Order: sequence, then C-alpha cells, then structure tokens
Amino acid sequence: MDKKLKKIINYVEDIKERNDSSAAALVMLKDGKILLEHYSGTHSNSPNSRSISADSQFNLASARKSYLGLAVAYALYDGKLKSLDDYAIDYVEELDKELLGTTTIRHLVTHSHGLHEKDDGSVFREFEPGTNWAYRGVNIFMMTELIQKLYGKSFPELVRERVFQPLSFTKTDWYIESNNNLVQVIENPEEPASYKIGQSNDGFESNQHATALEFALWGNLHLNKGFANEKQVVPKKVIEIATNVQSPNYDNKHLPHNGLFWYIQDEPALKSEIGERVPKGSFQIVGITGPTLLVIPEYNVVVAKMYNKRYNYGGSNYLYYLKEFSNLVADAFQ
Repeated sequence: MDKKLKKIINYVEDIKERNDSSAAALVMLKDGKILLEHYSGTHSNSPNSRSISADSQFNLASARKSYLGLAVAYALYDGKLKSLDDYAIDYVEELDKELLGTTTIRHLVTHSHGLHEKDDGSVFREFEPGTNWAYRGVNIFMMTELIQKLYGKSFPELVRERVFQPLSFTKTDWYIESNNNLVQVIENPEEPASYKIGQSNDGFESNQHATALEFALWGNLHLNKGFANEKQVVPKKVIEIATNVQSPNYDNKHLPHNGLFWYIQDEPALKSEIGERVPKGSFQIVGITGPTLLVIPEYNVVVAKMYNKRYNYGGSNYLYYLKEFSNLVADAFQ
C-alpha cells in the first residue's frame, strides 16, 4: 500500500483511540473507483459487540445537512424557491416578522442568519443577517419545515425518490427502529453506547445512518455533478447550486464559506473545517459523531471517514484535527 494512504489509515486509527471511539471506517474513491476500504473496531463499546464491516451503518449526525442542502437546491431548480435572496419571512409567516427582518434563504443555508434558540425554545437574534457566521440549529429546522411545506413531503422522501431509488441506495436512511447493522453512538466512554434512532423519519431528528461506501458514493455523485451509473441522476445545475460558494461577502475573512450547508474551500479560512493544503473548489461536510465526507474535484477524489463517538476529537481545538485529516488526504494526491 502507498505510504501516504497508510499514513491516513494510521491517523484515522490514532484519533479513534484518542477519542474513545469503538469503531472506524474509511472509504476512498479515485476516478469513481474504490481505492481504499478500511474497517476496524466494533459496533459499540459493549463486550462481544459485532465487528465493523462494509455493511455497518454509522450515524451521520450533522452530515445529514448535505442531503437537506440537495433538497433546497432542487427547490430552487424546480422554481419552488425563486432565489436564495428571497426573504425567509415570505415562506415562514408563522415566525416573528420583526425578528426575521432581512434574513434570506441564503443566510439560512450558509449559517450567516444570526438566529439562535434559548433553552425554552424561543428564538432570538445574535447578529444581523449576513454580517457574521455561527453554527446553530434553528436554521436547519426552518429549512426542513420549508421543504416539507413546498413539496408536501419531507426532504428525506424527496431525496429517496430522486437519488436513493435511481442509485439503488439501500443502506442510507433515517431510522426509527434499531437493527444489527446500525452502529451505536458513544456519549460517554464510561457508559454503554446506544442506538441513535428517532421518533420519525421526516428529517427533523439526527437519526440518519449510512454505510461508509454509500456515504462516499453520495460524495461521488456531487463530484460528478449528478452523473452516476451512466446517467444524469441529478440535474447538473442542482449540484452546482449546492456545492458552489453561496455565502454573503463577509468583512471578516477568517469566516468559513458554505454552499448549501457544505463547507467550500475558497481562500483558506481560520474558522473553516477544511485544511489549508486542500485545493480550491473542494467541499466537505462533518458530523458531531465523527462522519466526514471530503470531495476534492481537482484530484477526482472522494473520502468518507466514520466514527461512533459524540464530539470530534480535540476539544476547543477540534478544528485543527478536522483540517489535518483533509490536509493528509490532499498530500496523498499532490
């Protein structure tokens, strides 16, 4: 095996051990073909737990936003949303008009909306829309509700119909019942892991799971601008909307840039999750339980990395380790 690829595997295993994850998976695609598959560990930290394999389905946590992002891109393509610069209040009348103010759909999908939630569920404004960046959850609920309103179906239903079924994805879904293929999530290393399943499969809960390979193939669909299995599964324009920079122009150049929830490599930014050695035009999505999907068009490479431990390794310095992984991948193909 190439020494640089071995170095990536060793890095993945090292972080698995440091962060008390019981499981890891790594799939790398190059030119649409599997370059590397690596599986290690067990489905939970309990004794006699099943070994990780190609059939193991990991919780995607916030990486599920890339699926919501595609649904939003479809809504723009289908004309259900006129523009990213439409005012949010034109679509979500039930929220306070004064609070939303000039918040646009663009602000909601690029984390530049400035809205936040208190413990009691009430929404307040942290900063004026388009002036700053903050990773919050209120915009995800708003966009999930909006897709359901626009289409009369949930965004998981939309994505199943338009992507999963044409591509025969059978191991990516939102689960409300446990099964032996689901990898359990470790909240506290001193306590047994548990299944991360929800009460519904409508996209409002963080219960989406996928195998490392189908996660990588999801990235490969975006890399190839919607073309897969010798056909145009998703319109090219839909993918371009989702994976091009859509962020407003920030005065603070340290802030990350986003497409539709994806992190996009424009000029390297201090607060981005993508390493500075990763080529421009690359994009990535990350979840709190460890999933990472990195797409590097310049090298025609897709990498899916999975763990099962809540909170990425590094504490307040977690961005360093997220960046270092993507840097190691970029180094392997330079």
